[in-house]
Amino acid sequence: MRTSMTTIATAPDAAPATPRPARRGSLRGVLVLTGLLVFAGLLSLAIGSRNIPLSTVVDVLFDPDGSDASTIVHGLRLPRTVLAIAVGVALGVAGALMQGHTRNPLAEPGLLGVEAGAAFAVVIGIYAFGVTDLTGYAWFSLVGAGLAAAAVFTIGSTRGGPDPVSLVLAGMAISALLYALTQVVVLRDVDTLDAYRFWAVGSVAGRGMDVFWQVLPFILVGLLLAAFSASTLNLLQLGDDVASSLGLHPMRAKIIGVLGVMMLTGAATAACGPIAFLGLVVPHVARFFSGIDYRWVIPYSALLGGLLLVVADVVGRVVVRPGELQVGIVMAMLGGPVFIYLVRRTRMVRI
Repeated sequence: MRTSMTTIATAPDAAPATPRPARRGSLRGVLVLTGLLVFAGLLSLAIGSRNIPLSTVVDVLFDPDGSDASTIVHGLRLPRTVLAIAVGVALGVAGALMQGHTRNPLAEPGLLGVEAGAAFAVVIGIYAFGVTDLTGYAWFSLVGAGLAAAAVFTIGSTRGGPDPVSLVLAGMAISALLYALTQVVVLRDVDTLDAYRFWAVGSVAGRGMDVFWQVLPFILVGLLLAAFSASTLNLLQLGDDVASSLGLHPMRAKIIGVLGVMMLTGAATAACGPIAFLGLVVPHVARFFSGIDYRWVIPYSALLGGLLLVVADVVGRVVVRPGELQVGIVMAMLGGPVFIYLVRRTRMVRI
């Protein structure tokens, strides 16, 4: 009896399950995404109401010869492709910053009131100042986005700096107010409604390189702020108290992050109008491949955002030929089911 008891007492426990290694970003992953983005860009230059062989696209891209293919590539498809990449990069990074700073997996750039501010400013520009061109829309949109973000930032800040929960609540309140005011204006004037609908649907079609050059400085500043925020976001995930004990100044880090979101989202909305779901979905996909280290999440989000928006634009040209679907509509159709799948089938929403 003693022997059996001893045997039972000393029997080895069952081998513990081997933990799954955490995903980590890598330079190879960045290079793969860059290659996919370049290929998607070439497809964007080749596919449309008139398809152009990829070999011809490459030839005329670097050596314009005045042919019909060269005119189509340089005059029509190159500006919209470059703008789609820039806007996708901006919204992807803005979404990662927003989710990181609020520690809310369902946060997206529109929660700061930026899109609502841009929309209201564009409506005022059309109604009161007679703005009819995309260049005018861009400048009014940037001003409106900046003022709305500043109002949300002011309302959502406490003595200790911007509070994540207060920012979201203030953003929702300001967005609701501005969208209501926007509807009041467009319902009073049919001409304003017609012009506003063209911008509000979200599209990269019909934009020239002048729009890209106007918003590019704001996007670059936003990306620089995001790069500076990457390492601080890792500490902020531990909580403000822990981050402070490790030498971080939480308020300063949050201010920089919010400014980055404002710059990136304001510029993207100014260029193309509001585009839903991209800033919400892309950071989750990025974390699936790169893990939770924001030094990798942010570059992955940038490349995935550009890739997804270019692909959505190409899909919009194909599904209703010879017409087109605006990229904002395609993103809503693709982003909704994809996000539901991610939530239901994975745990990527956990930051």
